[in-house]
Amino acid sequence: MTAKTIPALTLAAAAAFFALGPAPQARAQQAKGKQQAKAAAKGQEIGTLKVQGNVYMIVAPGGNVVVQTGDWGVLVVDTPAEGASDAVIAEIRKLSSKPIRYLINTSMDHTATNAAISRAGAPITGGNLGAVAFDNGATIVAHENVLGRMSNVPEGQKVPNADSLPTTTFNEGQKEIFFNDEPVLAMFQPKAHTDGDSIVFFRRSDVIAAGDVFDMTSFPKVDLAKGGNIEGVIKALNIILDLCVPRHEQEGGTYVIPGRGRLTDEHDVLEYRDMVTIIRDRVKNLVGKGQTLAQVKAAKPTYEYDARWGSTTGPWTTDMFVEAVYKSLGGK
Repeated sequence: MTAKTIPALTLAAAAAFFALGPAPQARAQQAKGKQQAKAAAKGQEIGTLKVQGNVYMIVAPGGNVVVQTGDWGVLVVDTPAEGASDAVIAEIRKLSSKPIRYLINTSMDHTATNAAISRAGAPITGGNLGAVAFDNGATIVAHENVLGRMSNVPEGQKVPNADSLPTTTFNEGQKEIFFNDEPVLAMFQPKAHTDGDSIVFFRRSDVIAAGDVFDMTSFPKVDLAKGGNIEGVIKALNIILDLCVPRHEQEGGTYVIPGRGRLTDEHDVLEYRDMVTIIRDRVKNLVGKGQTLAQVKAAKPTYEYDARWGSTTGPWTTDMFVEAVYKSLGGK
């Protein structure tokens, strides 16, 4: 059938559908987030992107900061690197003049400026629930393993930066906060990037803050020393995928804010999950054959993904990733 035989009404309806479809808008929004992520990586100006609903993404040194605003105040997920807190607080103030009420940490690796962000806020009630530091700061929420690792010091020594410690913790399942007329779920992901990871689901806004189980700038960091495991990373990515509902052809719908890098949706998470799973399976096969770590690295299990996700320098290299996968799978 040629275009001439298609009724004009059908063509008009199809044209209207695709013109109004969310895919171009979704791609444009993600492209803006990508530009901001590149700027932050180069130490340039911090950028803010409205995601959808009440949720915003602030691209900052050290990782993405997620902000939910409303009549009740401000809820923040994760904090930036040292030296960037004032700039991030200034960005938050552009979004809302209300107090910061909650700060949720997705892992220990996003707590560097907890104290500064908390100080800029105020408790939701008469005082922080179980507070150990400020009487007037925002409540800091994290899995109990984050508190355990941050406060683990030799007997007789004081905990450094005690004012950065979580003041409200949970030990399994999820921590539920109803804030700004929206359910906010901090969902524990066991033995993933670390043993204290959470993803945060803004249920009405349909936005997920993924933390470091999903990093658009590198292979996933699996911190074995902090209880991380590649199998847990894959499980966490699968849970994110279970929560995602795309609007049209995997574009738009549920948005996912990674620990670092640009704004994403289901399609990006799916590609990342598949990439990590393929590498896991390759390494698992080599471990099953009794190959050494050196032999596994020589086999280049990440080869076709290195140009996009790999690195030979910096804090998390491809070799470090392969070693973490190898050891996660029982390699000696």
